[in-house]
Amino acid sequence: MTEAIVLCGGAGTRLRSVSGDTPKSMVDVAGRPFLEILLEYLGAGGVTRVVLATGVGHDVIADFFGTRWSSLDIAYSREREPLGTGGALAQAIRETSAPSVLAVNGDTYFDVSLAALSALHEAERADVTMALKPLTNFDRYGTVVLDGARVTSFVEKRPTPEGVINGGIYLLRRDIFTSDLPRAFSFERDWLERRLATQRVCGLVQDGYFIDIGIPEDYQRACRELRTRAVPRP
Repeated sequence: MTEAIVLCGGAGTRLRSVSGDTPKSMVDVAGRPFLEILLEYLGAGGVTRVVLATGVGHDVIADFFGTRWSSLDIAYSREREPLGTGGALAQAIRETSAPSVLAVNGDTYFDVSLAALSALHEAERADVTMALKPLTNFDRYGTVVLDGARVTSFVEKRPTPEGVINGGIYLLRRDIFTSDLPRAFSFERDWLERRLATQRVCGLVQDGYFIDIGIPEDYQRACRELRTRAVPRP
């Protein structure tokens, strides 16, 4: 697993009160752009090439990272119109060549073992392997139901005393994005939820540090917590 896609094309509407016109993935967290922290994490995990799936704020991101940053080769897949997470992935994966490609959300930091994710993906011969985070007493996220390593269903968000959630990190077979898919679609709702019976979707539960900066409260928490965490620097 040497190639990764980072989904960083969203408008970040819920974070606009603190981000202003700055792309969500580029907001300052602990003195540097959040996307920089993600790229350092990927590089430390063995990734050597990253495709940034951009949209809103493409120029800001491209001007900052260019085509080579630290140990990573950087390429771009730019949305000219909103494609949803599925459409953005399907477009970006054309810029990759590995049989399986890592995909991560550009507004989430989840400290998981990428080697363990890859090992499960290969052992299960999965089409998609998801990194799952265990949580207690939450209502912001839906939950994922497992039977062994196999994902069997998704439960809509509701007050939940204990469960595992989608951590926003996937290992994907390149060939799952077939020609019968629409140009714009949600990977989570239109692909994952509808294809559990026909595709092999697996999940790896990891209890590493997790933060989603998509709302102001959690953005402020990330600013405090990531300042003191040992995130690798180039």
